[in-house]
Amino acid sequence: MAGSLRGRNTHNNSDEKHSAIASLNMDEPTSDLEVYSKEVLHALIVDNLPPTPNNFSLYFDRLLEDKSENLRKQILSILELEENNDDENTILLEQSLKQGFLSVKNILSVTVNLYKNMSLMGKILHKRNKELSNGCDPQELIAITSALEKDVSQLNNILKKQSIQMKTLYDETASIVKKVENETIFDNKFGVYNKRYLMTKIEQEIGLIKEFKHKSSLIMIELSRELKEGIGNEKAILLMTRTIARLLLKTSRRSDIVAHYGGGVFSMLLKHTDIESAKRASERLCDLVSNSNFFLADREIKLQISIGITEVSQLFSVEEIIVSAINGIEKAYLNPNIDFAVSLRIQNTEKE
Repeated sequence: MAGSLRGRNTHNNSDEKHSAIASLNMDEPTSDLEVYSKEVLHALIVDNLPPTPNNFSLYFDRLLEDKSENLRKQILSILELEENNDDENTILLEQSLKQGFLSVKNILSVTVNLYKNMSLMGKILHKRNKELSNGCDPQELIAITSALEKDVSQLNNILKKQSIQMKTLYDETASIVKKVENETIFDNKFGVYNKRYLMTKIEQEIGLIKEFKHKSSLIMIELSRELKEGIGNEKAILLMTRTIARLLLKTSRRSDIVAHYGGGVFSMLLKHTDIESAKRASERLCDLVSNSNFFLADREIKLQISIGITEVSQLFSVEEIIVSAINGIEKAYLNPNIDFAVSLRIQNTEKE
C-alpha cells in the first residue's frame, strides 16, 4: 500500500490538490497543515477507507514522506507540540521496573542465605549440646565452648554483612518504587488519570492554544459536600466517589482527559471546547449523575455533584487555571439553585 500511495502522491500537483479539497465540499484552507490534512482525507475517500483516527494517522505519515523537506519540517514542528514522549517514558518506566525486579530478586537471594545460615547455627548448637550431654572433663568443656564461640563469631560476621547487604538492596528497591510512582499517570483507586498527568496535559494544551488560538476549558467536579456530610460514612463516600469517576469516563469524549486531582475532586480537560460548550457539558453531566441513584443498605441516595468551569488560557499558569476552576466549585456552593459555576481569571482577578 505504501508504494501505491507514494506513486499516486508523486503525481499530485496544485490543481489536483485543489480538486481534492473541492470534492470534499470544504472551505478554503488557511494553512499548509489544513491543505495537507484535507489531502490526506481525500486519499482515504478515494481508497474507500473509513476516515478513522488510525487510518488517518497511517495515511498522514505515509503521504508526508513524499512532501518537500520544508513542508515536512513545518508539519513536524507543529506535531512536536502534541508530542508527549509516551514511548520514551514507557521505556524508562520499563527499565525502572526491571531494576526493581532485579533488586527484589537479590533481596530474596540474600533472605535465602540468611535462612540457611540461621539453620546452620541451629545445627551447630545442636551438635555442641550433644557433645556436652555426653559428659566431658574440664579441658573438653573448654574446647567445646571455644569452638562454639568461634562458630558463633564467624556466623555473626556473616549475618552482619548480609544484613548490610539486605538494607542496601531494600533502599535501592524503595528508591526504584518511588521513582516508578512518580512516573505513573494512572490513579488506581478511581480508574482515571492522576494529578501529574492532568497538569502535564494542561501545560501541553496551553502550548497548543498559543500556537493555534483555539478554545479549551477545564472543569473540576466534586461530590456534593452536603451529601457527604449527610452520609458520614467514609466507605460509602468512597464508593459514591468511584461511581462519579465511572460516570465521568462514560460521558467523556475520546479527546477529553479525565483525572483525579486529589481528595475526591476530579477534573476534565475539554479540548477545543469554549465556555458555553463546557457549560452544556456540565449540565449534561449533572443530569446524568442526578439520575444515577446509589443504594446504601436499604437507603436509596440521589447522587449530586458541584462543578467549577474555567477557560484554559495561555495567559496563566497551570496552577492558576486549576485554582480558577476550583473557585468555580466554591461559587456553585454559594448558590443553592445551581450545580455549576464559571470562574474566569483576568489579569490576576476572577469574575463569574
